[in-house]
Amino acid sequence: MAILRVCFWFLVLCCTVCTESKYMVYNTSQGIVPGKLDVHLVPHTHDDVGWMKTVDQYYVGSNNSIQAFFQRWWRDQSEAVQSTVKQLVNSGQLEFIFEEEALVKGKHYITRTNHITWTMGTDFKYQISICSDMVPEYGQVNSLCQPRTLLLVFGLLYLPKFLLEIFIDDGRVNVFYSTPTLYTDAKYAADESWQLKINDFFPYAIRPNAYFTGYFTSRPALKGYVRMLSGYYLAARQLEFFSRSIAGRSTDTLADALAIAQHHDAVSGTERQHVADDYAKRLSMGYKEAEESVAASLACMVESASTVGCGNPKTKFQQAKKFPHSELDLTLGKKLVIVVYNALGWKRVDVVRLPVASENVTVHDSNGKEIESQILPVANVSIAIRNYYARAYLGVSPRATPKYWLAFTASVPPLGFSTYVVSKSNGTDAAATLVRQLTYMSTNENETIEVGTGNLKLFYSGNEGKLTQFVNNRSLVNASVEQSFSYGSGDSQASGAYIFRPNVTYPVNSEGQTPLTVFRGPLFDEVHQRFNSWIYQITRVYKEKEHAELEFTVGPIPIDDGIGKEILTQITTTMKSNKTFYTDSNGRDFLERIRDYRADWDLEVNEPVAGNCYPINLGVYMKDDITEMPILVDRSVGGSSIVDGQLELMLHRRLLHDDSGGLVFQLNETVRVLNACMGLTIQGRYYLRIDPLGEGAKWRRSFGQEIYSPFLLAFTEQVAASIMENSGFIGLSPLICVLQELEDGDALLRLTHLYEVLISFIFGLWQKYLVINIMPHFPVGEDADLSNIASVKLEKLFSVRKISKVSEMSLSANQEREAMEKKRLLWKVEGSHDERPTSPRGGPVDPLKLVVELAPMEIRTFVINFS
Repeated sequence: MAILRVCFWFLVLCCTVCTESKYMVYNTSQGIVPGKLDVHLVPHTHDDVGWMKTVDQYYVGSNNSIQAFFQRWWRDQSEAVQSTVKQLVNSGQLEFIFEEEALVKGKHYITRTNHITWTMGTDFKYQISICSDMVPEYGQVNSLCQPRTLLLVFGLLYLPKFLLEIFIDDGRVNVFYSTPTLYTDAKYAADESWQLKINDFFPYAIRPNAYFTGYFTSRPALKGYVRMLSGYYLAARQLEFFSRSIAGRSTDTLADALAIAQHHDAVSGTERQHVADDYAKRLSMGYKEAEESVAASLACMVESASTVGCGNPKTKFQQAKKFPHSELDLTLGKKLVIVVYNALGWKRVDVVRLPVASENVTVHDSNGKEIESQILPVANVSIAIRNYYARAYLGVSPRATPKYWLAFTASVPPLGFSTYVVSKSNGTDAAATLVRQLTYMSTNENETIEVGTGNLKLFYSGNEGKLTQFVNNRSLVNASVEQSFSYGSGDSQASGAYIFRPNVTYPVNSEGQTPLTVFRGPLFDEVHQRFNSWIYQITRVYKEKEHAELEFTVGPIPIDDGIGKEILTQITTTMKSNKTFYTDSNGRDFLERIRDYRADWDLEVNEPVAGNCYPINLGVYMKDDITEMPILVDRSVGGSSIVDGQLELMLHRRLLHDDSGGLVFQLNETVRVLNACMGLTIQGRYYLRIDPLGEGAKWRRSFGQEIYSPFLLAFTEQVAASIMENSGFIGLSPLICVLQELEDGDALLRLTHLYEVLISFIFGLWQKYLVINIMPHFPVGEDADLSNIASVKLEKLFSVRKISKVSEMSLSANQEREAMEKKRLLWKVEGSHDERPTSPRGGPVDPLKLVVELAPMEIRTFVINFS
């Protein structure tokens, strides 16, 4: 089992429901004894939803002793047992807590109070290690008898005999069964001051050459699938609420599948192959059910845009999985109606692309106005992937192959939709512009190729076809930029699902001189590059955008040489970044990273590459005194800055050895057609931009959300189109995290502020309270205009329904915020005075004005009642 786990504490401290158990009954009457070293024994379960076996196999299989699965267990219990469990929860004897378990070593053994905790779970059985001095984590048991000593984390079903003898003989140790709440209360009652930690522990290692940084990229296809369906789920829940469709809620299956996929051995990519397949299957089933709800909801909104609820909608919409066949015949007067939904709280203008069979098409909006569009050929690499994977997963070859991409610009209101009509050009309307295709292959090293018709220009070398320059005519940025690919391979400590250990890094060189192909159109230009037989890249430069979109196709990664490979791409500039770069923390605040340095301890550098790799969920950026360069991603990947002025992303992994992380499995993803297996091919995107210093935050925050929540497209052949202008404008700072209808007709609303507080503001707030200088740890460079209090007018958001009551809840919405605040413990912070600083917060909601305030990075949850 992997060393680091998300533990699901399942605490039963009386024998009420254990009368039929084959296990012994414990004496739980002992409590805290003042003056002694109180050892809190916390029995708990360990929750592996799917790791070496699937969720179903764990629940019904022979080895289900380490699994929690409380929801499933609950459904199987009688009313009497359920009533008993509720009593245990109300009395505090049964608790549900999600905790990140980690080993505690060396000097971190020392505790500040006479209270320590031992977690006693069936998954971690280290009693053998405890008896061995060969394992430093558990070789210091005798120090337990020293007053005010250590925190030791391990799992046991029972106390070893030699430990019991130590406790009995010493007389200074009090051991008793406890709960996390009792332990926390005891720590709080000690009235100590505690160090304030505001950064994280990444990256972590279990051995000097074994950093758990490989899983940041493991199974990139699954990571991309989870990210795509997460954005789809957000939009689907909104559509359910706005339409109040008679179809009823049918996104629950997708919600469950996405929740299960957040397990620490799911989206992380650290499960066995059949388990990963099971996760993907559950997501697919959830999508299929949600698709029906979205189709019905959109039909309701199109047919009765101003009506609350609707009857039986007549319009039948299809979505991505049932996209209209590329051979759709538009010659008989048929028209393809496209509904484009925007799940975000601000108006969006973006390019929509869809495959078509003919170049002789035109696009109109709902008012009949012709929309500028362009036609460009589908890349052969995309066609090959489409045909191969259709055979692999559907068992059939596609009936027809799309020849072109149709692209047009869609303008969509906030939390609303626009409709567009694609039809055959009749001669009076101009057909979509067919892009010009230009191929470059030159031996002149001084020749440059310019790409882009708007403010952004990219320049490529004529002789090598490599990116050389990034120019923004609006911001006057003119930066030297190069892109390259490489791959790493390891030796004695193999890379695997968990561990990234590149002993050697090799550059990916082009296989001879390859031409650079450029497609030039009125909306955007495309640059096509083939780096070798298994790396292909398309770079798009949009006329109305100031970032570059890089779409990569990597795979199948060759292993004919018997060596597994981890594929990396580097963006290199002349920026003087001084070992410093910034990565997002779970898609929210950005944390400062300094190469080969940790703020909390003296770092011994054993792995200069893997030891400086961090998880990238939203993006990464670096800066100097003049410019800043962010990169945003479409899924979670690993990233770093190993060289000053350079950012690096890991895009794909194919490995041939187990890394001894507990999985006992080689991360070698393959796809089978008939009797032939090929390595998995990955398609993904990342986005690059360079801004003057201090101007990048707005793009990172707003466009980052647009990546997460792309336009939702739906199609029908009916010639009916309308547009809904939603008056609930939110703005660029707040974001709707959750908007769903509850069973009683109320609404659950969760809002968050996208931006971080400016350092000048937060430092001014804290410096009068704290003696220590905390300035280096706080975010810098956030937007001067948008890093402020933002507001949302609920009456505009819910314009067609009358609000009767607004109740602010805890983040999980299981209790009102006021009640929660009364129970919150206020801990003392080292270096502070008696006054406790508070983070900026939005004020209470006035029941008459119905305006929600959000401070930077604040998340607020509400239940909205309607009359």
